[in-house]
Amino acid sequence: MLLSFPYHEFRPIIDLLREAAMDPDVKTIQITAYRLASNSKIANALINAARNGKEVTVMLELRARFDEENNLDWKEKLELEGIKVLTGIPNKKVHAKLCVIKKRIGMKTIQYGFVSTGNINEKTAKLYGDYCLLTSNRDVIADINKVFNYLRRPKSNPAEIIKNCKSLLICPTDMRRELLHYIDQEITEAKAGRKAYIIVKVNSLSDKEMIKKLYDAATAGVKIDLIIRGIYCATNQKTFKLQMNAISIVDEYLEHARVMYFYNAGREQLFISSADWMTRNLDHRIEAAVKITSKKNQGGFKRNASNPAQR
Repeated sequence: MLLSFPYHEFRPIIDLLREAAMDPDVKTIQITAYRLASNSKIANALINAARNGKEVTVMLELRARFDEENNLDWKEKLELEGIKVLTGIPNKKVHAKLCVIKKRIGMKTIQYGFVSTGNINEKTAKLYGDYCLLTSNRDVIADINKVFNYLRRPKSNPAEIIKNCKSLLICPTDMRRELLHYIDQEITEAKAGRKAYIIVKVNSLSDKEMIKKLYDAATAGVKIDLIIRGIYCATNQKTFKLQMNAISIVDEYLEHARVMYFYNAGREQLFISSADWMTRNLDHRIEAAVKITSKKNQGGFKRNASNPAQR
């Protein structure tokens, strides 16, 4: 199930954690927290889970800009309740928005959770446009668990622990490489005279390598639609067969979701992501993008990207 904030309420996320806190079959909850609200219902649900005997792990980014003091306060409160608080990776911010819940019924283990583009924050969810995928897909959950395995071992090599992911693209291990691969596929299709199409929606586009690859795609004749809220460092060139179409949406809500779409010879690939196309995100942060496989969920993205006035 895909939630679109603020058009959908944030309450299902809070209810998910509250019910997990009360469910006697739930054994563990793992979640990343970049910006918690000052009176966070999310944090309160996690505290209740710990009081009910669950093993709770929270990755709390203490270097979240403007929220350093607030997150330090939450670190103290959570640890006093017996929650294991992870506080970051050397030289890397943890910006991925992930959660996995594990429950045990008899001999059967069930896992479910979510991947989000936005902060796990009920206040900003009323103002920011974001997506959150609620899922029990085994491949997605397995990939989320790999990320948490790495977060517990911050001095280890992420490439050794976060590898062979089937549903997530992870920074700094493989997201850049995979995105370049998807763009190269569109270039191959365009050069063969077949349909090739890319949509990128991010807050900022400034990474030189990604911009150069988009230039290569436009030169080959790939149709490119860009929705960039803030920093935009690309320009159309005379060598392009098709000029890139770039817009910025300024509206009632702050556009915060990151979305990437590739036509992929008709086998469409679509991702929601926490990462902007900036060097700091792709190379120096822990970020996650998840593949959206449901055709129903895919449809709305393409309509909105091509005709933002329909939103």
